[in-house]
Parts: sequence; structure tokens; C-alpha cells
Amino acid sequence: MPTRVGCFLDTNILLYAALGRVDEPQKYAISRELLAAWDFGLSTQVLGEFFVNAQRKSSRPLSAAEAANWVAQFEERPCADLDLSIVRAAIDASQRFQISYWDAAILAAAERLGSNLVYTEDLNHGQIYGSVRVINPFRAH
Repeated sequence: MPTRVGCFLDTNILLYAALGRVDEPQKYAISRELLAAWDFGLSTQVLGEFFVNAQRKSSRPLSAAEAANWVAQFEERPCADLDLSIVRAAIDASQRFQISYWDAAILAAAERLGSNLVYTEDLNHGQIYGSVRVINPFRAH
């Protein structure tokens, strides 16, 4: 069983931390604070999405090598593998809460790492999905 983490970060938090300095300076600063201050976990899904989207999003996308370096920075973080039990949990949660499979997989990965808090802008701020509460860190800013 992986170490329990204080929170789980969705892909968009990592993308703003890597790419947001010019396009989204406020989100960049908040994302950087989350990376620096929190005991956070990730999933293989988040890392894969980051690698792909960091090369396409923003006015200044990363090169493949730069995106790979970012992924390497997170190798020491607790990371939930997208295995069959997470797939099953995501299918169940997507049907139960009427959310996308991919968002449900984020929630399932957070639960796997023992986190009851997910930072994302992709789900309803403040809503509780099973044992996981979603916070949009950019909402109050």
C-alpha cells in the first residue's frame, strides 16, 4: 500500500506550474505553491496527460525533452498506477456521479493513495465524490 498523501494533483495543476508563467500568471503562482507546499500524490494517468499536453498547450509549449524532465521530477512522488482495480473503480464512479471516466479515474487514484482531497479545475468545486472532496484552487482568486 502506498504512503498516504495529503492531496492529489490533477494534470491541469502540473500544466499551469510548467506553462502558465506567461499565459496564466496567477494560476502559475498558485500551482507552484501547491507543488512546493503540499504532500501530494499523482497517477500514471496524470503524468501521461501532462507529457502529451505540455507539448501542445500554451503559447510556449515544452519540447518532448523538457516535458520528460518535468515528469522525471515527479518520480519520487507517490504515484498510483492505472491498474484494473482503478479502472473498475473509475467505471463505477463515472456512472454513480455522472462524470467522465477520466475524471473518475483521478478520484479513484486519489483514493488509492489515501487522499481525500483532489486539486483540479475540472470537477465541481467543493463537491464530495465518495470519500474525495474536490477543490478548485483558482476559484477564489
